[in-house]
Amino acid sequence: MGFEPDVPVPPLFEQSWPEGEFRFFQLGHVVAAARRWVAAFGVGPFHVLPVVEQRAVYGDEERVVRLQVAVAQAGPVQIELIQQHCETPSIFLEWSRGGTSAFHQIATVTSDYDGKVAGLRGLGYPVVAESLAGSFRVAYVDTAAEFGFYTEIVESTPKFLGQVRAISETCAGWDGSDPVRLLTRDGYRVPEQA
Repeated sequence: MGFEPDVPVPPLFEQSWPEGEFRFFQLGHVVAAARRWVAAFGVGPFHVLPVVEQRAVYGDEERVVRLQVAVAQAGPVQIELIQQHCETPSIFLEWSRGGTSAFHQIATVTSDYDGKVAGLRGLGYPVVAESLAGSFRVAYVDTAAEFGFYTEIVESTPKFLGQVRAISETCAGWDGSDPVRLLTRDGYRVPEQA
């Protein structure tokens, strides 16, 4: 490519490989059907989280976006399906026009959130959205012009890693039952078949 970064950029995938404890690397898609993923790729079960109102900075303005995500683990890779439930301008809505499914982001978790974000900014990639809610920070870096997708940087916290680890372990032992699970406070329920 012929350029050198001004700031050293930590590797995208930071966890040990292939041995060791749980590793996190994610592929995110907008408006994708969990049942279709299960049928086409044998990935599951998908854990569908309730719709949440996410506060984020987007376009230099604080906004509230109603989102719902479903996640499943496919080996070392988490698959995240994202659906926006409002018309608020966001990085998700701009990719989901017409209701078609689209690859949206790769994500990585890091213990050096500020360093990873600064490294990508130093390469000329701007942060286009940053979550303001929750117990950890999340930045979406615009790498779309060069790579065709955003890069999501997730701050590593024990609580977040524990949640992701639990989903990963469920998927690793999945027997094919209940491929889509709507998470509840008491566990999960299975959606009604249409």
